[in-house]
Amino acid sequence: MSDVTHILNAIEQGDPKAAGQLLPLVYEELRKLAACKMANEASGQTLQPTALVHEAWLRLGGGEDGTWDNRAHFFGAAAEAMRRILIENARRKKALRHGAGQARLDLQEIDIAAPAPDDQMLAIDEALNKLAAQDKEKAELVKLRYFTGMTIEEAAGVLGISEATAKRWWIYARAWLYAEVRPGG
Repeated sequence: MSDVTHILNAIEQGDPKAAGQLLPLVYEELRKLAACKMANEASGQTLQPTALVHEAWLRLGGGEDGTWDNRAHFFGAAAEAMRRILIENARRKKALRHGAGQARLDLQEIDIAAPAPDDQMLAIDEALNKLAAQDKEKAELVKLRYFTGMTIEEAAGVLGISEATAKRWWIYARAWLYAEVRPGG
């Protein structure tokens, strides 16, 4: 078991000091994931990687209220928290008072962890929710890859699957999402 898993177990058992030990262990990894996602954001962006990590940490309960089974479960929860923050930010910016009306882009034009226009982000979120209803594991892989910028190898490690399986899932999920968000799809 990793140090993170031991600390997560201690948090679950009610150790008051464990939550304070968790953040230093995971902070840099979370910061790198957030930085990958935010690296190419347009200038003037109000959401920064550090703020994304801090907001995700707060939503996770600051490590105190979380009941995570292991490292993979924790990072899956962190990826979901970051995804929700980015989606909420996109929805807020898309609101009419914030200049709605941006054009939709094709999913294939997006690189992993590249910035996405708000309309596209919302379309991907809607499609991802549909995928999660059909195949939760593949949707989790997409969240880790797209919203946190993990590589196939990193995401496979977090999900506890082989790299070959992760590659097959990624190919399927991308094709499924493309079919779902393409114009007329």
